[in-house]
Amino acid sequence: MKTGHYRHYKGNDYTVIGVARHSETDEELVVYRPEYGERELWVRPKTMFLESVDVNGELVPRFAYLHPIEE
Repeated sequence: MKTGHYRHYKGNDYTVIGVARHSETDEELVVYRPEYGERELWVRPKTMFLESVDVNGELVPRFAYLHPIEE
């Protein structure tokens, strides 16, 4: 999975920092930060992060990749 900037299907932008593993289940979790508000770190299961959602009858990515993190 690419690190970088993503846009949620509802319009907000997020930065993916990396992928971590749950210590008990070995599940892959995406570590990301919203680019608004308090900008706290969040995690979400990778399968959920990468899935598509139904928006008015059309399947769209929950998070769409925009571009890499600028250095």
